[in-house]
Amino acid sequence: MSADLAARLTDPRLIIAVLVALAVFATLYTLIMPLFEKGDLNKRMKSVALERDQMRARERARMSASTGRGSLRNTDNSSARKIVERFNLRKALLDDKTGDRLKAAGLRSQNALHVFLAARFILPFICLALAGGWIFGLDHLKERPFAMRLLATIVAGYVGFYLPNLYVSNRITKRQLSIRRAWPDALDLILICVESGMSIEAAMRKAGDEMATQSPELAEELMLTTAELSFLQDRKVAYENLGSRTQLDTVKSVCQALIQAERYGTPVGQALRVLAQESRDERMNEAEKKAAALPPKLTVPMILFFLPVLIAVILGPAGIRVADRF
Repeated sequence: MSADLAARLTDPRLIIAVLVALAVFATLYTLIMPLFEKGDLNKRMKSVALERDQMRARERARMSASTGRGSLRNTDNSSARKIVERFNLRKALLDDKTGDRLKAAGLRSQNALHVFLAARFILPFICLALAGGWIFGLDHLKERPFAMRLLATIVAGYVGFYLPNLYVSNRITKRQLSIRRAWPDALDLILICVESGMSIEAAMRKAGDEMATQSPELAEELMLTTAELSFLQDRKVAYENLGSRTQLDTVKSVCQALIQAERYGTPVGQALRVLAQESRDERMNEAEKKAAALPPKLTVPMILFFLPVLIAVILGPAGIRVADRF
């Protein structure tokens, strides 16, 4: 029975049929899934509008602080906030670098901060319980020493502690990639708007509207910077916040140029033109670098996939003739 089953499973026709079915499924999945994806541009723009309302409320609260009125009303009543307050996780896990990383990932609300801190507190215990149940409860790795099994369980808890950081790092990488690709075009658009006589706020608002389809992340940051320029007393803080939220050197250089232009009264258009050219050159250099690295990367796939097929096509007829002859 087992021999017949093994023979059926190793039958080349069955293997080819399974591979063809997987290829057809992957092709259909690739073609159909983009049709069901929904853009979250409206959600992002709504979050920016909420952020603008929060900044307006903060400024009003600061102005009315001398009258003895209370602070802003806290609308975050989730269970994550209760866990953070009960175990004082802000003091134990939160620092300035963590807050900047969350902002760079697009997680600016207090609710996102509470969920992040609660996840860093809860996930280690969950991973410890799962690893302990899998190793000790289900007797996996029983051939290993007890110390090694205990070490594996502790490592699982350690991984659970850093899982939220990995998630945030992944979001930062994707967000920075989107902003880096669209930044030169947005900078050119801002330059055109400024040279046509528009203010820097109106230019950023226009660039945010136009770049929404290409890079929603960059459009979100530009709209948020426009709101900060409108409500914050010091415009320098708005530009510095844009650089700290994106954590990109190209964006920081533009922010520093805008700060110096407003401080010393130098023309903004000239500085933007130079920085726009540098951004385009940097994007072209990155494209050329990727193109130069493409041939070495194609060597292994060609050897593994193309070369056997070519050998089979070239030597197949000769092999068949030799087999027929002998």
